[in-house]
Amino acid sequence: MAGLRDGSSNLDGATAVAVRRVLVAGVGNVLRGDDGFGPAVIHELEAAGDLPAGVRTVETGIGGIGLVLELLDGYDALIIVDAIDRDGVPGSLYVLEPQVPQVADFTGLERRELASDMHQAVPGHVLLIARAAGVLPPTVRFVGCQPAETETFSTELSQPVQQAIPAAVEAILSLLTNVDGHDG
Repeated sequence: MAGLRDGSSNLDGATAVAVRRVLVAGVGNVLRGDDGFGPAVIHELEAAGDLPAGVRTVETGIGGIGLVLELLDGYDALIIVDAIDRDGVPGSLYVLEPQVPQVADFTGLERRELASDMHQAVPGHVLLIARAAGVLPPTVRFVGCQPAETETFSTELSQPVQQAIPAAVEAILSLLTNVDGHDG
């Protein structure tokens, strides 16, 4: 159920405060080493507890359509947590604001390519699908970590990526206090 907006009254006549709905999604394959960064951060965030009202955490794994389905519930903001290769030093943390183009501006070929594989879509692709479906929240942020290794089978994060988890949790908590989009 959506929260009451400012100025609305609840049943006992008191003025309600707006509850912003935020989805924090951990993306990644926990069997591919540092690609499991997103789910590991979600576990740590949930273990820390005491998340603000209206915040939902979810692990979406590598199935892109799962994130789009989560967004169908309607959110004011989305924070995606994932391993992001930006050719940096392993363990480097990034907080990014993605620019998601309008799907209406795509050519027919670009639209067909967008729809070609929605099961294992990378986060950027998922954001385009969410925009096309009309469920992309107005505020979207990535909290990403430079991986050291994502191509071999491993259920463990590398040491630099493991050490970045507390900073990622702090970055998410900071974003949650500024979810109105005026955080930077």
